[in-house]
Amino acid sequence: FVDGILLHQLLQWHHMLSSTDTDRAGVRHYPIDTVPGLRMNTLWDGLFHTVTWLAVLVGLGLLYSRVTGSRGRVWRSRVLWGWILVGWGLFNLVEGLIDHHLLGIHHVRTGPYQLWWDLGFLILGAFLVLAGWLLQRTGGALDLCHGDEPVP
Repeated sequence: FVDGILLHQLLQWHHMLSSTDTDRAGVRHYPIDTVPGLRMNTLWDGLFHTVTWLAVLVGLGLLYSRVTGSRGRVWRSRVLWGWILVGWGLFNLVEGLIDHHLLGIHHVRTGPYQLWWDLGFLILGAFLVLAGWLLQRTGGALDLCHGDEPVP
């Protein structure tokens, strides 16, 4: 969501197909400085956001179905927030490697420092994975089905 909302919508640094003039996937070029190009990029941004929202809803549904007691403790759990950070970081790593480097369909910010922006995005993803992994290791296990006492 940080990528989609901040970089795609608010800063408008890139869209899903904004670098298709230099891609390695053979996708038709949709320039963002034309109405038809921006419409196609906006459509693909919307599809991207739809898939991410569905993934979040499925995850929340699975979490809700597994937690029968102590729901408040789950939301305060370092384990939950650690794994959320790991997930965000892994998403950035996979999306950055595939879309920015392998396919080249868009970049974090096009221009003379494009490679550095793309590498910074990967570094941020790796940092999130590491920080999340370390955070979740400091949390205790919770009994999600009974009482409020941590499991030893």
